[in-house]
Amino acid sequence: MTAVSARPPLIRAGAQLRTVCWHRPLLWLAGGMAGLTFAALVALLVDPRELTGAPLWLKPLKFAISVLIYSVTLSWLIGLVQRGRRVARIAGSVVAVFLAVEMVVIVGAAAGGVTSHFNAATPLATTLWAVMAGSIAVVWIASLAIAAMLFAVNLGDRGRSMAIRAGFGIALVGMALGFLMTLPTAAQLDDFQGIAGAHTVGAVDGGPGLPLVGWSTVAGDLRIPHFVGMHALQVLPLLALALELGGRRLRALQWERTRYRLLLVAVAAYAGVLAVLTIQALLGQSIVQPTGGILIAEVALLLATAVVVGAVLRTGHSDPSTTR
Repeated sequence: MTAVSARPPLIRAGAQLRTVCWHRPLLWLAGGMAGLTFAALVALLVDPRELTGAPLWLKPLKFAISVLIYSVTLSWLIGLVQRGRRVARIAGSVVAVFLAVEMVVIVGAAAGGVTSHFNAATPLATTLWAVMAGSIAVVWIASLAIAAMLFAVNLGDRGRSMAIRAGFGIALVGMALGFLMTLPTAAQLDDFQGIAGAHTVGAVDGGPGLPLVGWSTVAGDLRIPHFVGMHALQVLPLLALALELGGRRLRALQWERTRYRLLLVAVAAYAGVLAVLTIQALLGQSIVQPTGGILIAEVALLLATAVVVGAVLRTGHSDPSTTR
């Protein structure tokens, strides 16, 4: 039995990513969102108005940053598509157009001093809210088409391929969770005041919240699983990259199989966190005050993840597949 030396897969696979052809319309959108981010920051400083308990220009700022990150990520992912590239690029252009439509409505509403989301107080507000909801539905469908095409892409590394695919899948689930916020609450159905839908569960929107993000500290908040789910699209691929780079220094991470197993654990843990956060929000529990079964589930998930990661690393110092 003699060992056969193996060149770290990350070096071979990494070269493939340098040939990516970025999707330009999405990059143009990202550039616009960068400008809007700066403008919203200035508006926050010079415009003291508030809306539903938060600075008026905070929502445009948060959405501008979110759309910027999503646009850059999706532009890169579309560049990885090999079969059906033309269809993927058309879908990317559709995403860019309808995300721009959503941002126009959000910024326009802020300029008018009214809320953009859940607003059905007037025929115009109802129409704009319907346009936003329809735009996001189109973005979701177009993103789903792109995600499906990525399953046919060979990225040269099982872990990286799985992280991108799983990250996109979880992100689509996170995006879909946003539609739960569009359902009118029981209180709104009993006494309609022009608002149909809410971020929080168990309290009205605009109460005490965490700094910057505004997530409720006294009730459940559906924005949390929505946010966490969507950003799996960045977190999991970045984790795959970090593991590949770590292989330059850590022997256990040199092997593709070890990185793949660690990423499987990360995907399972991420999906578990998303499930727990969704249930927590629907139960009306604040993110800072988990109790009962939610607290037990969070601790159990943390411990299980740590144990499995430790086991994978302990067995990852050698790769039997390289011996014969």
